[in-house]
Amino acid sequence: MSIKLSKLFGMDVYDFEAGYKGKVYDIIINLEKGKLETITTEPLKVKTKSDAKKILAEKSIPYRNVKSVKDIIIVSSREIPFTDQQPREEEKEKSASSQLRYKYTRR
Repeated sequence: MSIKLSKLFGMDVYDFEAGYKGKVYDIIINLEKGKLETITTEPLKVKTKSDAKKILAEKSIPYRNVKSVKDIIIVSSREIPFTDQQPREEEKEKSASSQLRYKYTRR
């Protein structure tokens, strides 16, 4: 499923425990990677860098915590560690073995 970026602005943000986090005011995009990085629940129109840093630290949600987007945005309530690396070897082997286990052949 896909959604236009402009539709995200103004959406309500809730966590899994139905706690209201705020409305989407700004979205930070990493143009080099082509990924959404952060959703802020307060406008970033500030006069000083320290105010912007405060908003990013206290009033923002990393986009990797977003679990679902439709009429509202659902985010995980706990911090998900950032993993920019490939899956570990154990996970690769586990997924490979599970794929082989369920592979059927035609007779």
